[in-house]
Amino acid sequence: MKVRVEGEAIQLSPFVEFFHSIVHGSFNKVTDIQKRIGNVSSLLERVGRLHELTPRFDKTLRPVTTSFRTERKIFGRQKELKEVIRLLGVPNHSSSSSAKRKRTSNAANNKLTISSVHVLPIVGIGGVGKTTLAQEITTNQRVKSHFDKIIWICVSDEFDEERFTKILIKSLSGREPTSDNLDDLQQHLVKNVGKKRFLLILDDIWPAGLEDGQRWKKFCVPLENVLQGSMLLVTTRFAEVADTVGTMKSFALEGLEDGVFWNFFKLCVFGAEDSEIDPELEQIGRSILPKLKGTPLAAKTIGRLLRKSLNTAHWNNILNNELWQIDQKETDILPALRLSYMYLPFHLKRCFSFCAVYPKDYNFDKDSLAEIWVAEGFVEPQGSIPLQHIGYGYFEDLVNLSFFQEHRGHYVIHDLMHDMAQLVSKEECFILKNESDLKNVPENVRHLLILKSSIKSSGLRILCKYKKLRTLLCDKGLMGNTPDSMIEQWFSELRSLRVIRCASIKELPESIRNLKHLRYLEICRGGNFYRFPSSFCTLYNLQILYARQCEFEILPSGFSKLISLQKFESTVRGMEVDAAKWEEGIRFIENFNEIIGHLVIYNLGAISKNRAAEMELRKRSYLNTLTLRWSSTRCSEHNEIEVCQALHPPVSVKSVHLDGYPGKHLPSWFPGSSGPEDMSFPDIPAVTVDNNNGAVFSSLTEDLTSLETLDMRSCKGIVSVPGDLWGNLKSLQTLMIRNFPDLVSIGGPTAIANINEVLIDHCWKLKEIEQPLRRGFR
Repeated sequence: MKVRVEGEAIQLSPFVEFFHSIVHGSFNKVTDIQKRIGNVSSLLERVGRLHELTPRFDKTLRPVTTSFRTERKIFGRQKELKEVIRLLGVPNHSSSSSAKRKRTSNAANNKLTISSVHVLPIVGIGGVGKTTLAQEITTNQRVKSHFDKIIWICVSDEFDEERFTKILIKSLSGREPTSDNLDDLQQHLVKNVGKKRFLLILDDIWPAGLEDGQRWKKFCVPLENVLQGSMLLVTTRFAEVADTVGTMKSFALEGLEDGVFWNFFKLCVFGAEDSEIDPELEQIGRSILPKLKGTPLAAKTIGRLLRKSLNTAHWNNILNNELWQIDQKETDILPALRLSYMYLPFHLKRCFSFCAVYPKDYNFDKDSLAEIWVAEGFVEPQGSIPLQHIGYGYFEDLVNLSFFQEHRGHYVIHDLMHDMAQLVSKEECFILKNESDLKNVPENVRHLLILKSSIKSSGLRILCKYKKLRTLLCDKGLMGNTPDSMIEQWFSELRSLRVIRCASIKELPESIRNLKHLRYLEICRGGNFYRFPSSFCTLYNLQILYARQCEFEILPSGFSKLISLQKFESTVRGMEVDAAKWEEGIRFIENFNEIIGHLVIYNLGAISKNRAAEMELRKRSYLNTLTLRWSSTRCSEHNEIEVCQALHPPVSVKSVHLDGYPGKHLPSWFPGSSGPEDMSFPDIPAVTVDNNNGAVFSSLTEDLTSLETLDMRSCKGIVSVPGDLWGNLKSLQTLMIRNFPDLVSIGGPTAIANINEVLIDHCWKLKEIEQPLRRGFR
């Protein structure tokens, strides 16, 4: 990338030859490295094929469920139970057995059928009680009276439409199907679906095997013209599955309410909800409860651990540890949730596990997170599609799979899912909350968050030893009492960083040049942060730069070397472009359109009018202020008036400054010049001309009614300024005349009514200043 940026400026061929010699492996060491990389690459390619396989899970991790209740008592689901039964179309009143038989007979005779069966999905995270609620529905007397047949199928990870069809046939006809041909089975099923009003419960459907809904559609084809009132009830962890199979709005199952959950929690710990509890243990238990988010399986997990020892030390140990740090059995809450993670394709695993570096209840923004995923290298290219757009797709996939939940306009991760994310990434992601956490940072940590805390700034120096760090998110302010050398040391030692977010820093150190892999840099609060170090412009991989609350005085011309930069948000007073480095200047202006308000182009003597025209300043509508600066450098084709003419600014410009302009006449576009009407700027409020050889006086012929500031500098040979010169400047408020070594007199601007500031400086021969000019002296 360095060759791409600076290659044309490098005249010495040995450098390029050296570069190519390394790339092509002419050194023995490099050749050996290439061979080893080739071997590892072939191994990785074979291992990579495993990412495409759909994981299959052991029955001990996901045991087969049936319609029989596994819980002696259901806690706090009366409201949910009532609502789901209503959605299933079950009437409020109970029916007698004879009435049920009569209804069934009449329905069969009248063939009250519907074109397709309705599907109600129940959605919730693993362990929240979806299966338990479905089991309770099958035992409800009103439900049993309403449906002729209730059929339960445990789906789990494999969707087998042939097996499910056989179960339906046997349940509805009472006979075991003999064919294994799916078409024969479906023909048989069609003959039976209109005979009985049935409730089919498909428990625990996963996306695996649905094949974007094709297998589901194939399974549902025979379920047309079913008896009116027949229903399908589906339970799933995944919003994506609910959207695929559901014909009704999904029913979201949340955690138990606090009061009910406490009773269930006591049952899990002591075996009875009315047990007497030691007041101190009760206080600890109630403090543990918020971590479990009302999830029954989480209560069972922690309850089993607490009942091992009913003493405060043991309970406090459980309280003071994160849920993901506590050993759990395969059927406990986090292993159950980890199954969802295991199901994900490899690229989504990387993206989701990375989110463990953010704290609980963090509000995720799709755009920002996708940018960081791209910077981390998690997003896999797909043709010419921009990587960030692919990252958006990843995010949507995780939302559809219920790994993110929408909450008040933002996206969050459920606390228990966050614990699971921390479990699967415990060696790579870590959050520093307090001083004691410093000794627990994993040796191979990749992604690190420093929260606002009481951690002493000096203690953060220890982070320099974690050389594999890719991400450093620092919410702790690094200003004031924080030594600048700590940031300098971080950037010197942590050379693999790809993503940096700082709450606030005093300045970027020169050592930032070491971060060759840096792709994302965010500075949340600027403080006195104004300038970039010169070494910043060597960060050729930098893609995103956010410094929204920082104000920079000037962008260095080397900024255009940031050839990977895609987004830059900040307040910038201006930028400088060296006209002598023509190609760099063109690239700089093109890359930062609609960012810069003040543009300075210097060394204008070094370019021709054709090169100047290629900058196309007239199209840069974002410009507010334009400064054109000349030096003693001259090119052979140079003509200052033609060059200046070619640098026509946009008509929206508010201020134009010619600095060191050597021409004898101003260009036709200059305010007040006698050029074509569409070329000049009659409404410009501020003009500065330095070293203009008197050109300004011969050019101010138009009626500049809006000109408020006129600054004239370094004019030799001007002896007097006549009073009638000011007649065109009716809005002039500020007049500056500087370094006129031959000036003797200034005529009074009788037509000026609003002038309130006059500055006369370094006019050593000046003897006479007429009224009313004197009233503006400061």
